[in-house]
Amino acid sequence: MSTSSRPERPQPHPVLTEVTQRIIERSARTRAAYLDRVRAQAADGPARAGLACSNLAHGFAACSGPDRLALRGVSKPGIAIVSSYNDLLSAHQPLHEYPEWIKQSVREAGGVAQFAGGVPAMCDGITQGRAGMELSLFSREVIAMSTGVALSHEMFDGALLLGVCDKIVPGLLIGALSFGHLPTILVPAGPMASGLPNSEKSRVRQLFAEGKATREDLLAAESASYHSPGTCTFYGTANSNQLVVEVMGLHLPGASFVQPGTPLRRALTEEAGRRVVALNRAGAEYTPIAEVVDERAVVNGVVALLATGGSTNLTMHLVAVASAAGIELTWDDFSDLSSVVPLLATVYPNGSADINHFHAAGGVQFLIGELLDGGLLHPDVRTVAGPGLDRYRREPVLDEGRLVWRDGPRRSLDESVLRGLDNPFASDGGLRMLSGSLGRAVIKVSAVRPEHRVVQAPARVFTSQQQFTDAFRAGELDRDVVVVVRNQGPRANGMPELHGLTPALGVLMDRGHRVALVTDGRMSGASGKIPAAIQLTPEAAAGGPLAKVRDGDVIRLDANQGSIDVLVEPAELAARELTDFPPDEVSWTGTGRELFAALRRAVGPADRGASVFGPLAPSHFTDPVDLTV
Repeated sequence: MSTSSRPERPQPHPVLTEVTQRIIERSARTRAAYLDRVRAQAADGPARAGLACSNLAHGFAACSGPDRLALRGVSKPGIAIVSSYNDLLSAHQPLHEYPEWIKQSVREAGGVAQFAGGVPAMCDGITQGRAGMELSLFSREVIAMSTGVALSHEMFDGALLLGVCDKIVPGLLIGALSFGHLPTILVPAGPMASGLPNSEKSRVRQLFAEGKATREDLLAAESASYHSPGTCTFYGTANSNQLVVEVMGLHLPGASFVQPGTPLRRALTEEAGRRVVALNRAGAEYTPIAEVVDERAVVNGVVALLATGGSTNLTMHLVAVASAAGIELTWDDFSDLSSVVPLLATVYPNGSADINHFHAAGGVQFLIGELLDGGLLHPDVRTVAGPGLDRYRREPVLDEGRLVWRDGPRRSLDESVLRGLDNPFASDGGLRMLSGSLGRAVIKVSAVRPEHRVVQAPARVFTSQQQFTDAFRAGELDRDVVVVVRNQGPRANGMPELHGLTPALGVLMDRGHRVALVTDGRMSGASGKIPAAIQLTPEAAAGGPLAKVRDGDVIRLDANQGSIDVLVEPAELAARELTDFPPDEVSWTGTGRELFAALRRAVGPADRGASVFGPLAPSHFTDPVDLTV
């Protein structure tokens, strides 16, 4: 196991400095306007002190005992609890107990906490390949609005956001940033214990796609993998969220991957309540979320994502979160940082280990230490734990029942999972931007073998996952092929994840064929061994070039050079009529989809966060498509 001797405070990497500076300059106007707005919302004393008596009485009518007296007397800080609890989803079921723990710890710290509101939390695992998946990305905007509703009562001097998975954490953050004057801490639930190895689960899925395993075999494998309360253990969007927000200073140090149902998990949850009271405006450590989420913290979040081969969904979520704070983050920023940030972790689907193995090997604390020592993170940031990211080198432990932090590991405890900068798994972050005659796309290559990163083959075009599945089962794809699945972007159908394609595509690759996927939809954190150009923009439903591709057109995807092209003469491509354009509107009904029509019409492109909020959201397209239902 390797260790490194480096200066205590190294010079920041020049690319880190360059990217951060251009973000600051690009965002100067919108960031200043945002900070002016949120600072104007801050009150000198408890927020509720400015309420009329009738308003205030409504705010504590349901309270009793000391909490009622504290709220009535407007003498103590009020803390909002906003939670994504439900007992359908394993990741959010542990949150059931948190509010009572938090209320007690806030009370002990001299404040009063109220459950301000709940936000929806849907599971992409349950809705995968179903109509409900088409609401998944839009649920982020609903969560943001629900957070705004919860905090709108002006009763609060701080907030605790309880949430874990895919769209939930970004939605909570976007909503909270509209109340940027409030100190805010995110409170996670932690991952479930390790079950069936993810690689074995993937193997059974592929056998099922080939007809070599039964439904009972598949269900047994899936239930052995997803088996208890807590977050899924592979390194998808949920666990990428947790790692990224911790490195951004929005969790307590070491909070991300402590399992639910443990004394340490409860201690961290209770400490979050005490800590947010200490950060309120009346105290000496006032730390509003608007000043935690600044340009340097956003860059730190991108670096952490790249260094661990995290979810491609974060290329949209981080853009949207940054925009909510008045910061303009672009895919070019991701790309330039990826070129100098080495891959230090291999967690499934990038390797065989799960997130618990990563945590045991040294986890977030070792990762932060390595990146800080290598000049690849900004150390001088504000965090919910106090000034400076060095605090996040330390890990939480219980010492005779008392929560304390100790120095984290200075070397990896398992170099098959986590390594230092002197021995990375790859020299870059494994996340690359593609551009060419088909537009711009994201590709995650950390799980793609080098020999599979360049594919040139005839296209086979589909407009749904079911069409692809039917063609695969009919043996029509048993050849070199670039599978195109279009009309899967945010304006077309809400941009569902397309994981249902992965097992069949894996079968084709294992048969020796050159295979790639090109889509304006998503694949997210579970993107695996298939080279996949995803989140292609402009999307087909907005008149992008993908709408003009035909069966048999040769497409070249080159992840090494960063290009994605259809090898058709430009004049011929320009002369073609748009195909399957616009998508059939009548079909976008049922399973609640018609309720989201307004969001679908207003949403921006993937490279702007696929968002309807923030200063970057309006006027996304030169010729907007009328998608009125």
